[in-house]
Amino acid sequence: MTSRVVSLCRDLVRIPSVNPDGDPGTASTGEKACAEYVGGLLAALGAEVVYEEVLPGRPNVIGRFPAKGQGKPRILLAPHTDTVSVKGMTIDPFGAEIRDGRLYGRGACDTKGTMAAMLAALEELGPEGIANLGAEVHFAGFMGEETGQWGSRHFADRHFGAGYSLAVVGEPTECAVVHTHKGSYWCSVTTRGRAAHGARPELGENAVLKMTPIIDALYRDFLPLLSAPEFRHPVLGNSTMNLGMIFGGTRTNIVPDSCTIRLDIRFTPAVHRRGIAEMLGQFLKDHGLSNTAQLTADKDAICAPLDTPPDHPLVQKLAACGNGLAGAPWFCDAAWL
Repeated sequence: MTSRVVSLCRDLVRIPSVNPDGDPGTASTGEKACAEYVGGLLAALGAEVVYEEVLPGRPNVIGRFPAKGQGKPRILLAPHTDTVSVKGMTIDPFGAEIRDGRLYGRGACDTKGTMAAMLAALEELGPEGIANLGAEVHFAGFMGEETGQWGSRHFADRHFGAGYSLAVVGEPTECAVVHTHKGSYWCSVTTRGRAAHGARPELGENAVLKMTPIIDALYRDFLPLLSAPEFRHPVLGNSTMNLGMIFGGTRTNIVPDSCTIRLDIRFTPAVHRRGIAEMLGQFLKDHGLSNTAQLTADKDAICAPLDTPPDHPLVQKLAACGNGLAGAPWFCDAAWL
């Protein structure tokens, strides 16, 4: 079976499926070709295969296997078909070269390796073996996980009532069962000033200087608020905040009339229940900063956290087969399922 997993992974890596958002580093973008390859494998195993186009040329591929018997739990195998950018790679990103016992190529780890393992397991069982399992099996290859989780959101919206007992999302976890992860909130805070020549700064209003007390307040008071005991998670710990970017001014000799910071807040399930956007907005208001600062959230800015009960029987079965239970600071498709 190991050789088949490697063979499938190489085939998948050789099919470019780079997420086109941002700077993909190649003209070969989109998940359609990868979805069609996976769909062909699923159909050959007897699955009913459908393609649900989420964005133009970017479908989810869904395979539903028939099951014998009634009352079985329904399990979803759900890797994603897109990969991150190939920009800056020093190897052939789609070469799937094997060197020193490792397979190299974009997506080999995230998540074409786990996708290959899932497909190889289904192939080993065959149609009859799949039908006689103790669970009904569906497969979904999601597009768009790397930015926005569009595929999993689309699937959840349309198949919410399908009665799934468990979804296994194929992220690289070193075979640990990640049952909980943080959510994320990306947003911008902007201050406005008035431009003036640098030789007469008193005639202007410096937007960068207006930003400094906001940054100070965010780290001095808001981050500790997120870290309050009521929001701490027993596995994930505290929420975090990263000021990842700052923009301000147009020239050295011009008083800047605007300044923007970009925040990445990774929050626990308890913070999610309170509402991270509401918490930040109220904080700025309570500290007298809302008149100075404009808060703008990214489109679909909030990616939800995951908090599957660790004592769930199916989670326990998976943990016994792998490297136990774990939490993660990142987010993935699992939160929407």
